[in-house]
Amino acid sequence: METRKLGNSDLHITPVGFGAWALGGAGWEFSWGPQEDADSIAAIHRSLELGVNWIDTAAVYGTGHSEEVVGRAVKAWRSARPYVFTKCVLTWDASRKVTPNHSTASIRKECEGSLRRLQVDVIDLYQMHWPPRDNGPSLEEAWAAMSELQKSGKVRWIGVSNFDIAQLRRAQAIAPVTSNQPPYSIVRRAIEAEILPFTQQQGIGTISYAPMASGLLTGGMTRERAASLPPDDFRNRNPEFREPRLSKNLELVERLRRVGARHSRGPGQVAIAWVLRHPAITGAIVGARDAQQADGVMRASELKLSAEEVSEIESAAAVATAR
Repeated sequence: METRKLGNSDLHITPVGFGAWALGGAGWEFSWGPQEDADSIAAIHRSLELGVNWIDTAAVYGTGHSEEVVGRAVKAWRSARPYVFTKCVLTWDASRKVTPNHSTASIRKECEGSLRRLQVDVIDLYQMHWPPRDNGPSLEEAWAAMSELQKSGKVRWIGVSNFDIAQLRRAQAIAPVTSNQPPYSIVRRAIEAEILPFTQQQGIGTISYAPMASGLLTGGMTRERAASLPPDDFRNRNPEFREPRLSKNLELVERLRRVGARHSRGPGQVAIAWVLRHPAITGAIVGARDAQQADGVMRASELKLSAEEVSEIESAAAVATAR
């Protein structure tokens, strides 16, 4: 699989990386529902067998559980260790209620917890999961704390997630930003107007999340499945999974399916390939909950869409996203 240099780092990452959000399992407020650890580890190992060389997780996913599963999977992997990326500033209490905390003390503590759960000596990319809600000076405090962790050797490179241009500039005034991690898919294109041109001009890598719109564009989502998502699955709160948007989104999936059929690929791979066609995108985070799902999506970067196919997809998406 090809690799791409991530921002100002020495990391050369595959265009597709393994996303470990769902591996956190059930019982917390941003869950994807129940998940078997054995399936999670099999999904990671199959993705690595297919050539993927990085895993993206976060301390908050499953309130620590995703990192623990990733750590077990990486420890059991008998070939070159993949890059391990994780995130900070979302903390939780005994009831698993999630609260942002951008303080220096919290970030230092969170980093130690992540290193322990991941069973690694250094985190390859440490990311601020969200900027402060109030846009206050805690952004500078948090970024300075992350820069100190980099200088101490606890983390190799530091990045951000869900930042706008003003927030990126504020962070850059303190220490270089290796990467930004925003949402980006054929149904969620807001970053194209300003953020992607800015990061491309500044040499900041972009790792996009939700390229398949949280499973909506995989081809496996149906009206029946959307209606029967577990009560603790966060997608129950997403209007894209409910009418009237659901029907339009499923029509878009059928167009993706037709494009994919020309290449013997599924609609999810087409959705990922569309994201990766943008020159400002370094890599896309792709989730899989078992080895079979990994087989279906992890080589999506091999699919090169023609200009005509990109136009066809975007025309169908324009209909789906019309409100």
